[in-house]
Amino acid sequence: MSLLEVRELTVAYGAIRAVRGVTFSVGRGQIVSLIGSNGAGKTTTLRSISGLVTPASGEVIFDGEPLHRLPAHEILSRGVAHSPEGRRVFARMTVEENLRLGAHTRRDEHAVLADLDKVYTLFPVLGERRDTKAGLFSGGEQQMLAIGRALMSRPKLLMLDEPSMGLAPIMTNKIFDTIRELRAEGTTVLLVEQNALAALALSDYAYVIDLGRTTLAGTGADLLGDPRVQAAYLGEGVAH
Repeated sequence: MSLLEVRELTVAYGAIRAVRGVTFSVGRGQIVSLIGSNGAGKTTTLRSISGLVTPASGEVIFDGEPLHRLPAHEILSRGVAHSPEGRRVFARMTVEENLRLGAHTRRDEHAVLADLDKVYTLFPVLGERRDTKAGLFSGGEQQMLAIGRALMSRPKLLMLDEPSMGLAPIMTNKIFDTIRELRAEGTTVLLVEQNALAALALSDYAYVIDLGRTTLAGTGADLLGDPRVQAAYLGEGVAH
């Protein structure tokens, strides 16, 4: 059974339907990507799963239980963590204060301290600068902090929205290496990423979302080789 199943999800902002029946699943221990053009509905889909927006219709089933009518804090406590587009770290708070916010629903202080150490091992720069205010960090360092904060809830599913946005190539490679490492440790990852080439190369499975609908699906390798994906998202023309 899949860890996450999204069925015919529809989300509207007033009269505008941003998501129009998106359907996909995420298997346990997989990296699954959603790719598509800007405005396709990818970010709204993640926000619906994490409870930040309420779907107009459809279902979100996580670990066999429905999530789509639960508040965001309850969804987080069930094991779904969301690292949002734009990082959204708290600039005037230190690294450690930001990380502890990710564990605010937990009451197991010894385990929280152990998880802080894990994040500092995963991202050594955070450990070296744990008392530094987050606003003094580069974009790449803030992205590490955003991912670390999401990990502090001990998620079964980690959702990452545009983790490479605005980053230098060397930092992008570091972030994607970290995602692979998390998958190797058993974390399931749902990735929204504008860099379709990197996302598909990383993913076990992927879905194309276009104008709020799921239009293509396959393994990362299959979609990398699909002429329609190459023409639309990878900047490659289709030979005739």
